[in-house]
Amino acid sequence: MQVPKELGAYTRVLKLASTPSWEEFSRVAAIAGVGVILVGILGFLIFVLMNFVPGGA
Repeated sequence: MQVPKELGAYTRVLKLASTPSWEEFSRVAAIAGVGVILVGILGFLIFVLMNFVPGGA
């Protein structure tokens, strides 16, 4: 394992990275929020289904 070589690669990536614009940040946040809501709805539907199925939880 060559730590100095790997450290240099990480440093290069951090130098290339930039702070996202407000538009890019808000778009990513909105997409992530929609994903969280969809997973929550899916979990709720499974919960409701398991409560109505005989022998369910």
